[in-house]
Amino acid sequence: MVLVGKKAPDFTADAVVNKEFKKVSLNNYMGKKWVILFFYPLDFTFVCPTEITSFSDSYDEFKNRNTEILGASTDSIYSHLAWINTPRSEGGLGDLKYPLISDFNKKISEAYDVILPEGMTLRATFIIDPEGFVQYELVHSNDIGRNINEVLRNLDALQFIRKHGVVCPANWTPGKDTMTPDPIKKLEFFKKHIEGHI
Repeated sequence: MVLVGKKAPDFTADAVVNKEFKKVSLNNYMGKKWVILFFYPLDFTFVCPTEITSFSDSYDEFKNRNTEILGASTDSIYSHLAWINTPRSEGGLGDLKYPLISDFNKKISEAYDVILPEGMTLRATFIIDPEGFVQYELVHSNDIGRNINEVLRNLDALQFIRKHGVVCPANWTPGKDTMTPDPIKKLEFFKKHIEGHI
């Protein structure tokens, strides 16, 4: 099931926030912020802590883009807290700057269609706009970790096109030329590109 262009399934779930147990609702961010919702397979594993801590280390970059990060797995809040309380040098997470959600009953994972028969999730990333629509999703093998800079690049592109009404060509990064989605005006981009000016 592809969710891009559709309303993101809402949820309220238990989470660990600043080492405390709290309820987190997707709806609380709607109308206010963009949301990066990412799923990872399991606590106390191998690739997962590298991603989770990278998101935390880059949290201010997302905050500057009016974006909240929400991480989720099917582990319990008790497992999450134990992992957060484990030093990074021992494969733990240390302090996190965003909520880590427990989808213990697997309802969120099922709603986003990322649950595996074994009961854990695929590695999946969703970018949800302030109106609650999914604008980006990437689901891939659990054996490879996400590139946080690529998540930021796609967020930048989505926010830029919304503000300026343009489209972003391949390998676009902030500061590079965009394209006007018009049969005639698009030729300005292609002519400049072919001439090697970008």
